[in-house]
Amino acid sequence: MSEMNKINVDALENVAGGKDVQVKNPSVPYANLRKAPGLDAPIKCKLDNGDWVGTTGRKVTKDGYTWYEIAIKNGRGWVAGSLLGL
Repeated sequence: MSEMNKINVDALENVAGGKDVQVKNPSVPYANLRKAPGLDAPIKCKLDNGDWVGTTGRKVTKDGYTWYEIAIKNGRGWVAGSLLGL
């Protein structure tokens, strides 16, 4: 994993209306934060397992997954719900 694409936990943003959840990917030690919901969407950055992230309350079903919008200080992105401790 490239350090350049790894997010700093300090960059996470707490968002009212959503809830804080923990990244929990059983396959690899990170989860991809994508620019849009869906497996074909470009990867914005990677979130480490164990990181706490704030959801915005928005979710979309696409490609067989429920995608949750995550807020970070430099924008927002989407993570598959199966990779979050919901």
